Amino acid sequence: MRHLCFTIASLCLCVGVARAQSNVSILATGLDNPRGLTFGPDGYVYVAEGGRGGNLSTTVADCPQVPAPVGPYTGGFTARISKISPAGVRTIVADGLPSSQTSPALGNLASGVADVAFVGDQLYALLAGAGCSHGLRGTTNAILRVDANGNTSPVADLSAFQHANPVALPELDDFEPDGTWYSMVAVRGNLYAVEPNHGEVVRVTPTTGAIARVVDVSASQGHIVPTAIAYHGNFFFGNLGTFPVSPGTESVFKLTPSGQIHEWENGLTTVLGLAFDREDRMYVLESMTAAGFPGPGEFGTGRILRIAPSGATDTIASGLSFPTAMILGPDGALYVSNLGFAGPSAGQILRVTIPQ
Repeated sequence: MRHLCFTIASLCLCVGVARAQSNVSILATGLDNPRGLTFGPDGYVYVAEGGRGGNLSTTVADCPQVPAPVGPYTGGFTARISKISPAGVRTIVADGLPSSQTSPALGNLASGVADVAFVGDQLYALLAGAGCSHGLRGTTNAILRVDANGNTSPVADLSAFQHANPVALPELDDFEPDGTWYSMVAVRGNLYAVEPNHGEVVRVTPTTGAIARVVDVSASQGHIVPTAIAYHGNFFFGNLGTFPVSPGTESVFKLTPSGQIHEWENGLTTVLGLAFDREDRMYVLESMTAAGFPGPGEFGTGRILRIAPSGATDTIASGLSFPTAMILGPDGALYVSNLGFAGPSAGQILRVTIPQ
């Protein structure tokens, strides 16, 4: 995965951009690098938080490292899962989870809990910031089961799976031994997760922990950095692409449960979120839309597009700053993790009312 590198120069600028739109409101603030989100059976929004990284480290004597300038990583146990009430009150569901950060040369970008999903009443979390290559001995990227008291237990070891099952075309100068898992969706009792750096989609059976590869994206598409996944009769996933950002060069792909993949929509940019409504319209979250490398110039360039089955496209919201995930809520509004690549406590959850 080509990593994001920037500093937060003016949070008030970003907050002002979000508030300036009549259909965009701030539901919650104070999150640490918010990523994937989902609605729970209780009607709350559950949010994965990447955390703040840490100072723990490993060396090549311990395990293979992420190549410079992305690595070496340092890590800690600062990631968490929060839930947000309809009134915007945040409660911590689970904390003390693995979080890691890239080298200072790449902006100390933090990763931790990447996404959350429910199977029935049971909450699961997808880890992206764990693993020896991320500076955290004795940990692995995994899918975790989260109980009602916030305790977690491993369901499937994703690091071990990737070590044992390499993809066809890994990008060796940008290789993450433990992966950088990004997005997860629950479908018919199974969990489907996307890993951008290696380039694959896997299926995990929560009852047994079995992991099976649905598709090796790298084999047919190369290093396109697949990210967000959604299910709407078939699976659909978008891709971030590599940096520098080249507007209009990324896509959304349709993926059948049997692993057949083909391009569904193109002309997109840095896709980090997908959702569908009951009228088969697709919503695409673009994190950055200006050409070049991530940085202050990308503030306020994120947006949400709506694509009708006819192909007609309109902009639902713009002026977002480094949004990282999006879901359609039961109330018919979109919920977005904004400032998902930012400093401590800078992250927001936005509510976006969809115009007809």
